[in-house]
Amino acid sequence: MTDTASPAAGNSPDHAEIIDATRHWLTRAVIGLNLCPFAKSVHVKGQIRYAISEATDLEGVLTDLETELRTLAETDPADIDTTLLILPRALADFIDYNDALHFADLLLGQLRLDGTLQIASFHPQYQFEGSEPGDIENYTNRAPYPILHLLREDSIERAVDAFPDAADIYERNQETLRRLGLNGWREWMAKTEPALR
Repeated sequence: MTDTASPAAGNSPDHAEIIDATRHWLTRAVIGLNLCPFAKSVHVKGQIRYAISEATDLEGVLTDLETELRTLAETDPADIDTTLLILPRALADFIDYNDALHFADLLLGQLRLDGTLQIASFHPQYQFEGSEPGDIENYTNRAPYPILHLLREDSIERAVDAFPDAADIYERNQETLRRLGLNGWREWMAKTEPALR
């Protein structure tokens, strides 16, 4: 696994491209379309850890996930508030990825970190239950690579307190994507400027 939060980590061009694609998605989609009103603050403060897993199977993913969960739990939130564990070589099939989430949650419990941390899911083929693969609403959770997003429960609670309409985010995001449409999404994501709001 490559620790991209450390300046000493030697990023190969391949890793740099992975991080660049992930940051582009974060700034254009997540922040630029305001899909998560909590993301801009931690991005601007440099409190997001980008970790690339070299794992190619579930066992390797869970090993790297354990490392990242422990790291986040043991680190001052002022330094790392949230972690994006990027899986460019594993779980490319969404069904496999979705199945892996069960084991990720089991690991969270085994580490006695449920209630302290939680895991959110993003995938290039993300599909909500009851939706069709091509439905634009799925793009609220589509990222350039499979990602396990590790979040602090305390940070979520503070963010929800600051945004009283937090419960409406899911519906608002789906409406945003419906208005944009697939062609609009592609045009928006093709632009290179950060689109920070």
